[in-house]
Amino acid sequence: MASLGRRLLALVVLFCAALSASANSSLMLAEVYRGEVNVADYWVSEKLDGVRARWDGQHLYSRGGYRINAPGAFTRGWPQTVMDGELWLGRGRFDEVSALARRTQSDIGQWQSVRFMVFDLPEHGGVFSERVTDMAELARLGLPTLQPVAQARVADVDELDWRLEAVVAAGGEGLMLHRADARYLPGRHDALLKYKPYDDAEARVVGYTAGQGKYLGQVGALIVENGEGKRFRLGSGLSDADRADPPALGSWVTYRYNGMTATGLPRFARYLRQRPTLGDSDGR
Repeated sequence: MASLGRRLLALVVLFCAALSASANSSLMLAEVYRGEVNVADYWVSEKLDGVRARWDGQHLYSRGGYRINAPGAFTRGWPQTVMDGELWLGRGRFDEVSALARRTQSDIGQWQSVRFMVFDLPEHGGVFSERVTDMAELARLGLPTLQPVAQARVADVDELDWRLEAVVAAGGEGLMLHRADARYLPGRHDALLKYKPYDDAEARVVGYTAGQGKYLGQVGALIVENGEGKRFRLGSGLSDADRADPPALGSWVTYRYNGMTATGLPRFARYLRQRPTLGDSDGR
């Protein structure tokens, strides 16, 4: 009987993983901008540090395909149009909005300041410039919870860099570049680029090192493995609370780094946060 229960549990896990993979495979994901494209061909917007979500016309779902239990009052009046966007509270408030999105019970009082910032229309069918025009129409609905992300064109790299500096100086993450003639294409390609003053990526926690000195009895660093199978340590960036109660083995974390070493490891890797179960901290 116990063996049957374990097999059923394994099947449930595999089924959930398949649903998550299916949800991820339908999303448009960003490559990293490294100066290799003509920026005048792109629309530019701020990269919001929120929880990526997809509105299917009735409900909100996370990047991982999990239902987000937003209050009915939050989504009241939204169109049945499929929308791709970010649940956002403001710059530097990712942890707050992430906690809200993970709750199984919520009320509108907790969600009053949250905005669903729409950056694409997956089932529109037109090129991005056409989708920008139609997304702008969302503002006419007069719903404080639903807003299109502001999009602009730049003339050259100098203007792009000026915009990046301004956004980062104001506490933002960076910029998104979306090619004007691109249709919504699932997967990762240069039709959508992210531009930040640093790189970030995700890795799975596979072990820990013991802390020394004032961290004796706690975790000194996380041992993580990235998607290429490379293992390295993440110690810088861990708070005292992280060291006392570190991310569990098997969980995924986001880290920042500045380029790669000759051996293919991230240079100056710094722990940023644990990835929420419902999705991905780096929405795009």
